Amino acid sequence: MLPGSIISTILKHDNKVTSYKIALLRAINDVVLSFPDLRNPKANVAVPLRVLAQFWVAYYWPFVKSGAPIWQGLRSTSGKQLRNDMAFRPQLTELRHQWEQVIGGVSSSSDGFFLINELRVPRKYQTYPKSLHQAYEDTLTKISQAIEMPIRYAGPDNWTVFAKPAKCADLDNQVVLIPGTQSQDKCLVIQADLWQTFQEMSVWVEALCIHEWCLFTERVKQESQQNIDRGVIYQLLTTRPSNRRPLTWERNQVDLLLMEGKEFVCPWTDKRITHNIKYDMDHLLPVSLYPINELWNLVPADPNFNSNIKRDRLPNHKHLERAKHALELAYRNYTTSGSLSVALQEDVAIRFATVLSDTSSFPLVLTAAVVDLIDIIAESRNLARF
Repeated sequence: MLPGSIISTILKHDNKVTSYKIALLRAINDVVLSFPDLRNPKANVAVPLRVLAQFWVAYYWPFVKSGAPIWQGLRSTSGKQLRNDMAFRPQLTELRHQWEQVIGGVSSSSDGFFLINELRVPRKYQTYPKSLHQAYEDTLTKISQAIEMPIRYAGPDNWTVFAKPAKCADLDNQVVLIPGTQSQDKCLVIQADLWQTFQEMSVWVEALCIHEWCLFTERVKQESQQNIDRGVIYQLLTTRPSNRRPLTWERNQVDLLLMEGKEFVCPWTDKRITHNIKYDMDHLLPVSLYPINELWNLVPADPNFNSNIKRDRLPNHKHLERAKHALELAYRNYTTSGSLSVALQEDVAIRFATVLSDTSSFPLVLTAAVVDLIDIIAESRNLARF
């Protein structure tokens, strides 16, 4: 069976008692988009279950709102105890509770995406309390266990589409690893042709996943005895963060560089940014698309252009080519700061498989990788560009 047919069959025809199979394929699709420099169609790719679990945190986040849970499957009775629809519902509910303690209020449906990207960055992770760390680890552990079920039962027989997950240390040396993979991580190996299919059909895969998820959830009997309209589910499954968290630390470090005489250039207007010149820390990939505060995604830019023209759009290929010199300059400046240099290296290590930070060409190679990432995401998602 062709890879595209495999994906379609799992989503549209496989029996489903939970939304796990849909979430699995959507997570694989998001992983493929998140690491676009892994584009070798001849190599199988190993994805830690932990990475897939992080995306599940974001997907299922809206369904564990305190006082308004949305069930994701039948709730069977074992003895006299009513089982959860999701094996990880208690852990994810506690994680959302801990997050709301941190932010001091009710979290939005999109905060799961913001949370997983914050806790992926070492310097961000350290700013949050241990109680949140523990809740996050408990949730990822439980979800990682749950993920093995749809991996096993995808297709007509056990382990027919995917092989049984194995520790990274036990995998074939020819398998390509997702950045940040540790030897003890349990991984799902995705065959090269299937990985390539996700790359080429990512828009279709995401749209079909969301469509089937809406239909599935609409059919599930809820606690209120009233089914939830698929339009509501669609909104929950597609919401993304719109609010910007303060980038105080990053701005302070850039201000120090400017005070030392370093100069930046706006990637979009070529405007020179020097000491006492107002600037924005622009998210190259907008927060509403990917809430990534990794340093490679943050560069000083003309505030007027950033707020009024770029906004939530991505640059076209021509603008990206013109921006290369400004991006390389920004990354080169970052490497002259002890704090920013460490942060940049950490952030690059968790995102790019082909960029090495210990070479003199690091800023140039990173620029090429970032431009390629933005271009790939814009094309694969068919996004508006300026």
